[in-house]
Amino acid sequence: MLFLCVHNAGRSQMAAAWFEQLAGDRARVSSRGSEPSHELNPVAVEAMREVGIDLAGRSPRRWTDDEIRAVDVVVTMGCGDSCPLYPGVRYIDWPVEDPWGRPLSAVRRVRDDIERRVRALLDELAVAVAAPAEPATGEQR
Repeated sequence: MLFLCVHNAGRSQMAAAWFEQLAGDRARVSSRGSEPSHELNPVAVEAMREVGIDLAGRSPRRWTDDEIRAVDVVVTMGCGDSCPLYPGVRYIDWPVEDPWGRPLSAVRRVRDDIERRVRALLDELAVAVAAPAEPATGEQR
């Protein structure tokens, strides 16, 4: 699975993180961009932190043709004509709002929209959703 957007700083990073969280080790995922930013969208990082997903250590990256040819499914989010098309790869386009420059309340809506889409995609692909991790002793959810 590969999630593509323009800057690889918000939407595709959130989608890949949700996919990793929900699919566990049952599927592989990455995210890339057509014109990668120099850093992740800090508001997207904060919105994901609120739901217990840490984007620290991730950085925007440009896709390579080999990466796209190596996956089964590519989900595009706003990269339009700059997203490459290769035979044998399934493409899905998600019209997800770009969170760049948006306030936290708007980015939360984008985050939640992406989560719903990832859950539906996992269901469609028959990838079981991982059980949530149990809190450590003394922690509360």
